[in-house]
Amino acid sequence: MISSRFFVAFAAMLLLGACSNVPRIVTEYRIDVQQGNVLTQDMVSQLRPGLTRDQVRFVLGTPLLVDMFHADRWDYVYSLQKGRTKEIERRRFTVFFDGDGKLYRVAGDVVADQNAGSETVPEEKSRVIDLGSISADTPMPPPEEKGFFGRMMEKVGF
Repeated sequence: MISSRFFVAFAAMLLLGACSNVPRIVTEYRIDVQQGNVLTQDMVSQLRPGLTRDQVRFVLGTPLLVDMFHADRWDYVYSLQKGRTKEIERRRFTVFFDGDGKLYRVAGDVVADQNAGSETVPEEKSRVIDLGSISADTPMPPPEEKGFFGRMMEKVGF
């Protein structure tokens, strides 16, 4: 008698457990996953033609991708995956250097501010900016000074 009750209860639990559909009233928290270089409009607007690689690295940070086959090109890639909606936002910004290692062109979906007063959103997703249209009287960031070890290596002859 006891074994038959136990068997019926166990069979009922298995049948109800297999067909259950628990509604998600409380969901788990999912974090936003951010990867790559975060570039702001202020950072991009500081770029000027003729900046050295060190000055560009100072303004934008270390690039995410430096291809050895395209040494004159740096790629800054950014990706943000929202935890709740799992929507992925991607941005790409590319910096081009000439043969002397000076900045001459940028391209990507983060654009330099052409008109400070306008609040329009660009129609294109990706845009190439002509850095020649920026005036030459704007101040440039100072060149990077050598640190302690750099000065010591210079004295030794390296």
